[in-house]
Amino acid sequence: MGLFSGIAKLPLAPVRGVVALAEVIARQVEQEMHNPANTRRQLEALEEARERGEITADEEREMQQQILETRVAPKAENDAPPDTR
Repeated sequence: MGLFSGIAKLPLAPVRGVVALAEVIARQVEQEMHNPANTRRQLEALEEARERGEITADEEREMQQQILETRVAPKAENDAPPDTR
């Protein structure tokens, strides 16, 4: 990188930093969403809530389905080829 191009790109450094930070945060969120231990904790919390009588068995099944769909669905959407109509 030359002296002039470095000086010319200097005002964009904060923008590049924010973009890089957003990418790091997005990767971390993606990892946490697909972490099997996190999914297991969520399912165990549902079971405990049902045992305490806070939710019904039907509500537990619906919530379990939602948890499992969020674990599987985003990966399937990312793997799908883009629509090029």
